[in-house]
Formats: sequence, C-alpha cells, structure tokens
Amino acid sequence: MTQKDSAITSFNDLSLQKEKDRSEWTHKVEILSEALPYMRKFAGETFVVKFGGSAMGGDNNLKNFAKNIVLLKHVGINPIVVHGGGPQIGQMLDKLNIKSHFVDGLRVTDADTVEVVEMVLAGSINKMIVKEINRAGGKAIGLCGKDADMIRARKVSKTQKDPDSNIEKILNLGFVGEPYHIDPEILAMFEDSDIIPVIAPIGIGDNGETFNINADTVAGAIAGAMQAAKLIILSDVDGVMLPNGELVSHLNAATARQMITDGIITGGMIPKVETCLNALEKSVGHAHILNGAVDNILLMEIFTESGAGTMIL
Repeated sequence: MTQKDSAITSFNDLSLQKEKDRSEWTHKVEILSEALPYMRKFAGETFVVKFGGSAMGGDNNLKNFAKNIVLLKHVGINPIVVHGGGPQIGQMLDKLNIKSHFVDGLRVTDADTVEVVEMVLAGSINKMIVKEINRAGGKAIGLCGKDADMIRARKVSKTQKDPDSNIEKILNLGFVGEPYHIDPEILAMFEDSDIIPVIAPIGIGDNGETFNINADTVAGAIAGAMQAAKLIILSDVDGVMLPNGELVSHLNAATARQMITDGIITGGMIPKVETCLNALEKSVGHAHILNGAVDNILLMEIFTESGAGTMIL
C-alpha cells in the first residue's frame, strides 16, 4: 500500500468513526428528549425503591443501582431506598453455624438469629449501599427502623392447618415482625435536602424488641405512609409472567387479584403483588416490579414510554 493509499484509508476510518460517534450522540439526545417530560412530571415526588438482596448480584449491579438513584435525586425526585439481604443473612448464619428455616417464605428468627439479621442488614449491607451512593455523587445516610422509632412493629401471627385433623395451629416465628406504624416526619425531613435515606428493614416493638421484617413489606408500608408517587420493587425477576412466559407490562389492581385467585400469579410473586396492592390502597400512585439485575432498569421504567417490568395501577 502506498503512502497515499494509507492516508486515504486512515481518512475513511476516521470518517466512519465520526459517523458512528454522531449516531451514538444522536441516540443519546433522543433518549434525553424522551425522558424530559417524565423528569418534569415527577420533580418533587417521592419514590420508594426496594433493592432486594437477590437483586444486588455483583459489585457492578450495586454501582449501577447507586448511579440510577443519584440521577433520580439530581433531577428533583426524592428516592427512599429500602433494602433486603436474605442471601447475605443466610451466608452469615452458615459461617456462625446457626441453623435457620423458613415458613411461608419468612425466616424463623430466634434471639440468636435476630442479632445476626440486625448486624447484617443495619450494618454491612446498609453501609455498603450508602458507600456506593456516596461514591456515585450522592449524599446517602443509613438508617434502620429502630432509629427514632421510625418503624413500629409487632410480632407476625401465622397459622398452619394440619392436613390430617384440619385443625389450625399457631406458628411461632420468633422475632419476625410486621410494621403497624411508620413515622413519616422522619423521612419528610430528607425531602427538602440533598440526603438520600437508605433503610434497613428492622423494626422496634412496644417493649423494645428487635423485629426482622420482610423488606418488600417495609417498602410498601413506607410508600403508603409517604403517599409516594411510586413504589418500585427491584428483585431477581422480570415482573409478573403469564404461563407462556410472556411478561405482563401493565396490570390494574382488580386483574392482579384475579390472577392470584386463578393461580396465574404464584409462589414468591404473590407477596410482592400483594405488597403493591396494599400500597396502592394507601394512595401510592403506581407500583412496579422490575429485575434489578438489568442495567439502568430504573431509568428505563421511569423515563421511557415503553417502560420495563410490570406496572400495577
């Protein structure tokens, strides 16, 4: 190849690269243009985002989540993060040789277990999320429901029917709780500030007991207390699925209840949908179930016309 041919090839490669760059920037501008109406619409609104332990995955998932949360805050939305940590609790219990088991998806929590639960949720996981949000340019603060008595809880009451005698017996789940009062004033203090609250799902009982609460339940209760515009549950599933594997993008409350009755919504999706329905009954605007393992899933759901996951209204 002559020097002239080489120069022509380099010029053509440069032109192709510029054309590619121009196309990418055009695409990004189109995305921003599509997002702008939603930014205006939701400015000043409160979103409660539940980040499940199973959705955390690796470091990249957490970093991507943190960037999305910081962006929401920067465009005028007030995100409240509630996090889980079931897999991480299980790993710590195994290390400490503490046996645990589940009843209807709830971890039976004795006195030894609840100490580990609090240590993992309000300690390592909470501070890890706070750290990543701060590194992404936000100002996060870690809390749990015991702080300022923010989440008042009572013991969960569960019954189980004996298949032979058909007699119901009361199950003792230990220090597994359910929230009965959320203090919205504590969280309202952050709405007019730069601070993003990150909440571990630990509640306090009337006698000072520590209660382990399902993170979905806490997120729904906080969304209801704050009358949030959105409750967003990030998990390890895409959303509500039909038997043929098709994702249901939109549901109204009546249809969601019927799908539970008909056995279309099953297993672990039932409590997630029920949490969403309970939140909607408390004047929450919309509820969403998304796959937190997908990069930028929050932004896709909130700022695009097509959305992602399942929205219940």
